Amino acid sequence: MRGGGLLVAGTTSDAGKSVVTAGICRWLVRRGVKVAPFKAQNMSLNSFVTREGAEIGRAQAMQAQAARVEPTALMNPVLLKPGSDRSSQVVLMGKPVGEMSARGYHGGRQEALLGTVTDCLEELRSTYDAVICEGAGSPAEINLRRTDIVNMGIARAARFPVLVVGDIDRGGVFASFFGTTALLSAEDQSLVAGYLVNKFRGDVSLLEPGLDMLYGLTGRRTYGVLPYAHGLGIDEEDGLRVSLRGAVRESVVAPPHGEDVLRVAVCAVPLMSNFTDVDALAAEPGVVVRFVDRAEELADADLVIVPGTRGTVKALAWLRERGLAEALVRRAAEGRPVLGICGGFQVLGERIEDEVESRAGVVEGLGVLPVRVRFERAKTLARPVGSALGEVVEGYEIHHGVADVRGGEPFLDGCRVGAAWGTHWHGSLESDAFRRRFLVEVARAAGRRFVPAPDTSFGVLREEQLDRLGDLVEEHADADALWRLIEGGAPAGLPFVPPGAPALGAGGPESRGAAPDPAPQSPEGLEIAGSAGSRGQGLENPGSAASRSEGLEVSCPETQGEAPRPQGPDGADVHVDEEAL
Repeated sequence: MRGGGLLVAGTTSDAGKSVVTAGICRWLVRRGVKVAPFKAQNMSLNSFVTREGAEIGRAQAMQAQAARVEPTALMNPVLLKPGSDRSSQVVLMGKPVGEMSARGYHGGRQEALLGTVTDCLEELRSTYDAVICEGAGSPAEINLRRTDIVNMGIARAARFPVLVVGDIDRGGVFASFFGTTALLSAEDQSLVAGYLVNKFRGDVSLLEPGLDMLYGLTGRRTYGVLPYAHGLGIDEEDGLRVSLRGAVRESVVAPPHGEDVLRVAVCAVPLMSNFTDVDALAAEPGVVVRFVDRAEELADADLVIVPGTRGTVKALAWLRERGLAEALVRRAAEGRPVLGICGGFQVLGERIEDEVESRAGVVEGLGVLPVRVRFERAKTLARPVGSALGEVVEGYEIHHGVADVRGGEPFLDGCRVGAAWGTHWHGSLESDAFRRRFLVEVARAAGRRFVPAPDTSFGVLREEQLDRLGDLVEEHADADALWRLIEGGAPAGLPFVPPGAPALGAGGPESRGAAPDPAPQSPEGLEIAGSAGSRGQGLENPGSAASRSEGLEVSCPETQGEAPRPQGPDGADVHVDEEAL
């Protein structure tokens, strides 16, 4: 028997699709429903490794935790990881299959994946009572509708009802709901069941006249008004803006357990990935975490973290350009704590040999740690368990660089020299006992009278946050009506809202395409993977200057034996493993 389902779409990027999807999953599993999350295609630099060694978006791993199930590649069959301003790595069913540009992806590759994603969805539906799908950006990106596999494309393939989420805190939510609906074709509109208002502040009764008028204009009801909730430290897509807003970072108001606070500065390197590694630190009472991009901001930091990045050589150049590299080397020489994670670990080494990611050849590192790194075509995807500082540690690895550790004290898979540590392991700081021992070491080296709280459990805090999301859905949405949608589909006879999608050939009514989220941005505000409107749906907006450029072909280093072809300045079509797609 096939389970029911729902597509959670959004009027915009960052409207709250990820957290609403997680909240619905937690609400359902508490009702005894066997539920799974699903996102056909994700664009994110925050990823996770499942137990079977598949790489998926971290938001889907979080949603699986909300559903109390083990995450699998079925839940996010296509993941796009930006690596330059013109291309992204394509991860298919948890494994990298090559680099591809927007032109190559939207020129037929994306549509070719529709069968793969629908097969994954059907497999989940055969196992679970309900599947809650997350869309990407807005379903009304008419320039991309033809090739959609994540918004209305998947909704139509599965005949799933669509709940459109709008962020009222941004303003213009009524216009966004109406405009989103009115830009869809008649067949797409027939699946748009209604709306959910997110992040409302104030008296709901003041909103009700507008909701009534919206119903009169569209014939669609609003299924709930979720209040603005502070402190929800839940993994969403990516972008420094999202990270800084994360709830665990808001917990820094908690007083320290000892006499001093501990200040942690995280270098906001380009193409920063898995910055959620620092969430567990920020969850500790008295630990203040901030992201920095200037050397002077390191002066009062007790610990500096160089986080993961999808562009190690690019991050190294960025650190040098801003004077941060010199400050890091000086800190290490003075015995002041520095921690490098994954790409940050590689940056702290002596030398990087990269013919895969940047194709820069041999590049000198900062020389803080006795490590030499060689980039391999095959990607390491693992869930290691080990020990450090006398405590058990669990983590996950996502990297092309292979480290040759030539000295120092062993530290997980890396090493330690004085107060400088380096490891490829993401997520290690979520191991509570290890995190406390590590913070004791940091405080000692920094000369701070900081004492970690003895009872902070990051896992418990995460469960509390997921329960809060479930509470929001249960208490502020029409739960019974939502369940009827999930079980029975969109109501029959929903009216058409003119004008509908534009004529065929301009992204017409029967074309299948989707809406991207805005590209993740570097600390300078420069887009990482194309123009705004490229995250989630994929790569670049075809209307951008970058996507109009002429063609470069990209090889697939993970699946072919030959070396990657050099990239030219024009950016364009990208080679990918034909059989993998």
